[in-house]
Amino acid sequence: MERNIVDPRRWMALAVLLTGTFLPPLDFFIVNVALPAIRTNLHASPADSQLVVSVYAAAYAVSLILGGRLGDIYGRKRVFIFGMFGFGIASALCGFAPSPAVLVAGRLLQGVMAAIMGPQSLASIHAIFPAQEKNRALSFYGATFGLASVAGQLLGGVLVSANLFDLGWRSVFLINLPVIVLAVPAASLLLRENRAEKSEVLDIPGAILLAAGLLAFVLPLIEGREKHWPWWCIILLITSIPLLTVFWRYEKKKELRGASPLIYPSLLMKGGLRKNVAAAFFFYALASFFLIFAVYEQGALGHDTLATGLAILPLGIGFFLGPWCSPAIVSRLGSRTAAFGMILEVTGLLFAAGLSLNGITSYLFIPLFIIGLGQGIAVPALVRLNVDQVDLRFSGLAAGLVSATFQISAAVFVALIGGLFFTLAPDGASASEIKSGFSISASAIALSLGVAAILCWKRLDKK
Repeated sequence: MERNIVDPRRWMALAVLLTGTFLPPLDFFIVNVALPAIRTNLHASPADSQLVVSVYAAAYAVSLILGGRLGDIYGRKRVFIFGMFGFGIASALCGFAPSPAVLVAGRLLQGVMAAIMGPQSLASIHAIFPAQEKNRALSFYGATFGLASVAGQLLGGVLVSANLFDLGWRSVFLINLPVIVLAVPAASLLLRENRAEKSEVLDIPGAILLAAGLLAFVLPLIEGREKHWPWWCIILLITSIPLLTVFWRYEKKKELRGASPLIYPSLLMKGGLRKNVAAAFFFYALASFFLIFAVYEQGALGHDTLATGLAILPLGIGFFLGPWCSPAIVSRLGSRTAAFGMILEVTGLLFAAGLSLNGITSYLFIPLFIIGLGQGIAVPALVRLNVDQVDLRFSGLAAGLVSATFQISAAVFVALIGGLFFTLAPDGASASEIKSGFSISASAIALSLGVAAILCWKRLDKK
């Protein structure tokens, strides 16, 4: 086991680690509002602009478990700095891209580096903070996610509109550079190296098999709906099953031989971790809400892009504030805190569905805030439920696993809930059809979160 020596600089180190938490989701959200300007400036096709989003999402989801294991094996400080430095190079490549092809390549590299950098933040928090301080540290972690979701939706529009130094859309990528210029030296000075004491080597065949299987599964889910499910999406989805089966069998054989697999199957067979990973999967169905809410605001209520962005703000504010409530709730509910946050989200989603059906839209900010508050309470609590299930030397694996589960869940539920919504409210649908589709889809998301809450509820308190 790793020796968990309390680091006297841990709170300053946390500020640096949270930059690695902040940048990956920020760069997912921030680019959306810049896409029209990118298409105009680079003469990009609709397919190119879709790739700018989907390549990043796919690369990030596929690489997260690998990123977590790299930190376990080679040291989380070293891998964090490498990932952040690489993320800066990728951001510069995107910011100065002369063509759509270079921009897509930059986004691919950004996604991989985000997946290498991101899990080190959570794994390091688990390693450097004593048990009695983890809830507070994870509250900062959760609040950072909330801040990124708010900033990503607003900062992109502000930067493109301000056109600082005549950079236009390029500023949404180049804004990362001053952050990284400050964060890399700070990480070198403040972070304590932590890694597994047992010498391990990276399972390269396992990493290739997992990446191939996840890519075959995730890419069709990201691209399928937009492209009306072409044949290659179906073929990839079918192919993902044998690829992931071969990966799992390979990992089991490697662990039985006493070698170092990428994922330890024995860990995933533990009831607590398996249950919590399943809860994380159903929990992140909320990702699909942002899609249906945007269509609802514009198609049913007639709001423009700016008004739609402002309308979702109460959810982002709740998401930012929720983690600060989490420690007080943990003191009362313990490991049931995650389920409590999910119950709040279910309440908010059903409330929003009811308001939509009855045409009472002026009060939508109330359920949106409740949804965000519940999300902010649940995220740090659910993350801890997962990471606390494993020994410290596997905390990178657990961090990568829960983050990858979130991303895969987002892709799955955007495809499923998005498909449900657009079936109920296809192109050219009336405002009443869109309202009905929104209400039913929001209720479906609430059902998924209810399942996640049940999975989390009946548990004994851990550390």
